[in-house]
Amino acid sequence: MIAIIDYGVGNLFSLASSLKSLGLETAVTRDPAVIRAADRIILPGVGAFADAMAKLEATGLVPVLRQEVQRKPLLGICLGMQLLFEKSYEYGEHAGLGLIPGAVRPLADDLKDPALKVPHIGWNRLDLVPGREDDPLFRYTRPGEYVYYVHSFYATGCSDYTLATSEYSLPVTGAVRNGLVYGTQFHPEKSGDTGLRMLRAFAEL
Repeated sequence: MIAIIDYGVGNLFSLASSLKSLGLETAVTRDPAVIRAADRIILPGVGAFADAMAKLEATGLVPVLRQEVQRKPLLGICLGMQLLFEKSYEYGEHAGLGLIPGAVRPLADDLKDPALKVPHIGWNRLDLVPGREDDPLFRYTRPGEYVYYVHSFYATGCSDYTLATSEYSLPVTGAVRNGLVYGTQFHPEKSGDTGLRMLRAFAEL
């Protein structure tokens, strides 16, 4: 069973629907007992970093998540991925979960081409980092497939943990891993068949 963390941030319907279409048992929950009983955890998220982190802390689930990732896979999606990092510079400096070394910065500050729009919205090619193409998250992913992004901030200082990037005048961190902790800046549940295959691979970790 996959526990989808419900902490009041984002629409969980499309994610739960995508997992169910794969025949996977899911539970949208903030119940610590359900999370502990789950085989895997997904931390979704949309919106602002500080607000999301405050809402997650208010559920009392932060200690539970830190314990559970020692023994089962967790996948952070979009803002959920950003929360996995040590801190974010989104409208100030805010502490994250610290499960992956690195920081989240404004994409607009680092773009090499100022004509590019922020937020970065739409389909972009996913480039697997050489030497990490065999990560089990990519078991059903072919090189050069496209995934769907919606974001204005991106993870930096995490090259040792980066599995894939997408070019947007700079290499945008697309997927990361630290032990059993995974993250995707793009939305697998909005990335068509490519995303579904990645979710299937996560369910098989």
